[in-house]
Amino acid sequence: MKLREYLHHQITIGSWPDGKLTGMNVLLIWVILAAVVLGVISTEPTILREYRQEILLAEIAFGAFFLIEYLARVYAAPEMPGEGSDWAKRWRFIRSPIGLVDLAVVIVSLAPFFIANAAVLRLLRLLRVFALAKLGHFSAAMREILGALRERSYDLLVCAALAFSLLLVGASGLYWLEGHLQPDNFGSIPRALWWAVITLTTVGYGDAYPVTVAGKMVGALVAVGGVLLVALPTGIFAAAFSDAMQRRREALAKALAEIEEIG
Repeated sequence: MKLREYLHHQITIGSWPDGKLTGMNVLLIWVILAAVVLGVISTEPTILREYRQEILLAEIAFGAFFLIEYLARVYAAPEMPGEGSDWAKRWRFIRSPIGLVDLAVVIVSLAPFFIANAAVLRLLRLLRVFALAKLGHFSAAMREILGALRERSYDLLVCAALAFSLLLVGASGLYWLEGHLQPDNFGSIPRALWWAVITLTTVGYGDAYPVTVAGKMVGALVAVGGVLLVALPTGIFAAAFSDAMQRRREALAKALAEIEEIG
């Protein structure tokens, strides 16, 4: 097996017939999680002051690790399925969403060593949490779920349209009924939309609420409608998740059966 092919199998989940995680996959996952944890705790001033040197060394190590991983993925990209020359496939990976995420994580990890601005450094430390997006490389199940959700995009769009309609009706009703009584909360439809959103989602912060009988009736309508509408996408997501997991199990069972037949 060529080095590039072996490297591709090691860093790409699902490239082996059984679809299992390799040792390199597991290592990459743990490094990503560790980098995210470091990015989170390094925003605490007391920890940063006491362990500045250790955090700096860890940042250098993570930045170097992600740079090597990114270069390895670019090098192994020709082994990915699809037509085109080696460099065309590499360029396709670089421009792909996951390739751009990998590049962004490398830049964010290494940028603090070239930037002295404190405000920018705080932002970069915050952006490190987006390294979690790199886990998309290792989540075949997540790709299955996203595919199932795309199949139900029309259903979700209908739910979103119903929710927006209810929000707009509720906000318009409170603007008409109580805009003159509570101008700060309901003096315009955009202001009333904040109340409609927190009511429909059953959050209810209590910073805005109707005081008239008619306004309370509108509020009750939005609240009850919100409970019903929240249940709709929940059911759609549950069905999509179940279908995705079932397809994943069937694909793994088929791959294992083919391996047994060959063996």
